[in-house]
Amino acid sequence: MFEALFLLFLKHFVCDFPLQISPWMYRNKGIYLHLGGVAHAAIHAAGTWLVLVFFIGHQALLYALIDFVAHYHIDWAKLRINMRLDWRPDNSNGFWILLGFDQLLHHITYFVIIYYAFNYQFT
Repeated sequence: MFEALFLLFLKHFVCDFPLQISPWMYRNKGIYLHLGGVAHAAIHAAGTWLVLVFFIGHQALLYALIDFVAHYHIDWAKLRINMRLDWRPDNSNGFWILLGFDQLLHHITYFVIIYYAFNYQFT
């Protein structure tokens, strides 16, 4: 269980930073259903599936879909707030606080996924 959580944290870093280098993704996540945000969340879902399939088998797909929906909406909400309040890295401490809160929500998502994945098996 702890190994899976650790791997999800590593996956999160890789998907959120090295694999999100395209402005097409990170500039458009605040536009609901824009393919940039959808693609970013799909990369996260694929990573979650890849981590969990070794631990829980075919049920990993369910948790990958949950991660997709959660990740997409957390990022979308963060971008909407930044856009509405004109928070940018160079003009507001609020930007950085919101970024940290965004990361916290993603990590809480992984704790919830691991809890259910390892405590409830669906047949």
